[in-house]
This record gives sequence, structure tokens and C-alpha cells, in this order.
Amino acid sequence: MTVDALTDVAGLRVGHATRIGDGWLTGTTVVLAPQSGAVAAVDVRGGGPGTKETDALDPRNVVQRVEAVVLTGGSAYGLDAASGVMAWLEERGRGVRVGPGPTHVVPVVPAACVFDLGRGGDFRARPDAATGRAAVEAADASAPGAAVAEGCVGAGTGAALGLLKGGVGTASTVLDSGYTVAALVVANAAGSALNAERGVLYGELMLGNDVAYPAAEVREAARRRLAEVARTNTLPPLNTTLAVVATDAGLSKAQAQKLAGTGHDGIARAVRPAHLLNDGDTVFAMATGDRPLDAAQPLALNELLAAGADTVTRAIVRAAHAATSVTGAGGTWPSYRGLYSGAV
Repeated sequence: MTVDALTDVAGLRVGHATRIGDGWLTGTTVVLAPQSGAVAAVDVRGGGPGTKETDALDPRNVVQRVEAVVLTGGSAYGLDAASGVMAWLEERGRGVRVGPGPTHVVPVVPAACVFDLGRGGDFRARPDAATGRAAVEAADASAPGAAVAEGCVGAGTGAALGLLKGGVGTASTVLDSGYTVAALVVANAAGSALNAERGVLYGELMLGNDVAYPAAEVREAARRRLAEVARTNTLPPLNTTLAVVATDAGLSKAQAQKLAGTGHDGIARAVRPAHLLNDGDTVFAMATGDRPLDAAQPLALNELLAAGADTVTRAIVRAAHAATSVTGAGGTWPSYRGLYSGAV
């Protein structure tokens, strides 16, 4: 049975650590690989990324597998969350072995951050190593194939999707060939996910979903509300959409990098414009290798690439639907469902 989430790729687990209140509106999300690790790659297309250990994922470099991927709030400060994940892995002897002792390892934990500083009211309220440890512990404690919380949780807690409230979304698909492709997204874009004239999400239009279009008076009320938000919110539109695209196929690092690259197509279908200089859009790919890919058929990768892009788009749509409105000292971000009640 699938749960339409990243955890439908067997062996992957997801954990969130969420901080809300007393100036906090942020958090961290960890994707924990199986005990044997996962082949991983990255593609960065935003002009203002904040990342850690991404050079290790270059196919030319020595690292072959990673133990976890960290997505976090807190801008560059929040990358400290990865230190907590590394410490937890070190205690369990998971990582690249560099000595004879059981804990003589260096865990490879790539990370990327979104900008959410000050959105809870306190600029200094941001994830740290303890937040990362809490998130990886939550992932480890989850059952195999568990449902993944969406909306204003983990790294999506303080996310903004243009003028709307953003958050975490996830989705998966099982291809006719039997491979599973899934995505988890932190939707936090400077661009808009909303076609305000029609009152629907760009991603839903691109996916061809059945959409109940809001009535004209609902659309007009939403436009007025969004115009008010644009006038009153004072924080700069420094954002970033992050994604992890995963599969159970056996991929090389080069093939995984291609999967990460086409994942950006899914962002561009759901957010307009995407990949701006004040975004840090970053997509990771993870491949567990449970199902071999036919090396004699190099084009067999194509169906995974297409599915990865579509699944990223669907995850962004789900993030927008799952998000809840936030009003506080740091600003106001109405939710899509709050603005367009009844739109599906």
C-alpha cells in the first residue's frame, strides 16, 4: 500500500522538527537513507543558494552514497542543523569509514536551506544542531512507509509561496514498469504559485487536474486580500524552493544528477517565475537501487525523468493545499484554501 509520499520509496524515512511561537516560525526536515545509504546528486538553479556538502555529490568526486539529506529553515544559519544529523549518524557508525574504530566514520549529509528569517518575529530564532537531531530522531522513529506530515511543518514551517503561505508537500507515483518515483518539496518561492485571475494554482493547470474554479466574487475578494498583504508585509522576498526526488531504481551518480535536473522542470511548471536571483532553488536526487535499471537500455531513464518532474509539481500543489494561514509579528501569509474556500 502506498501513501503518496516520499516514503513510498522503500527504505527512505522522513522526520520533521517544528518550532512555532515566541518568535519562532521555522524548522528542519530530514530524509534518512536506508542503512546502506543512497546514491545522491544535486542540481542548483536558484541564484542565491545556501547549501552544504553539495560538492561531494558531483559524479567526478569520490563519495558514492549519502546517509541523509537535510532541508532546513534559517537561511545559512540553519545549515547548522546538519551538524546534529551528523552527530547522530556518527554515534551509529554510519558514514564513510576513515579508520579502524566502529565510529571512525564521516557521515555525508548534504543540506540546503530556505530563507525564513524573522517570519516568526525573532530574526535569531532559527534551527541549530539540536533541531537537526530532533528531525533525524523523528525520521528514525517513524515506521517504514509511514505517511509524511505536510503543510506548515519542518523546513516548511515558515515558508512563503509568493504572497501565499507555503510549506512541505510530497507525492509519489508507481510507473507501469514497476519503478517508484517520489518527491518531497519545501515550497518557499519568490515567484507565485497562483493564477490570481482564475483563482487556481499553476501546478494544477499544468497537471490537468479537475479544478472547481472559485466564483468571481471570491476571486475579487482574494485579490484585494493579497494586495493588502503585499502592502503590509515588510520582509524582503528572499526565498528558495527545495526538493528531494527519489526512486528505488539503481542509478549512477550521473543518472541521479539528471533526475535532479529535470526535477527543476516541476518547479518551473508550478511557480512563475522560478530560479530567480533571490531564490536558491535546489533539487536533490536519491536512488536506493532496490530495482536495477537495464544498462542495455539507456533511454529507460526517460520515464523516471518525466515522472520526477510531474511529481515535484504535484508536491508543490499539495504543499499549497496543506498550508494554513499565519498572522504574527513577522507578517501575514494567507493560505490558498483560506482565500479560495471550496476550490479543489
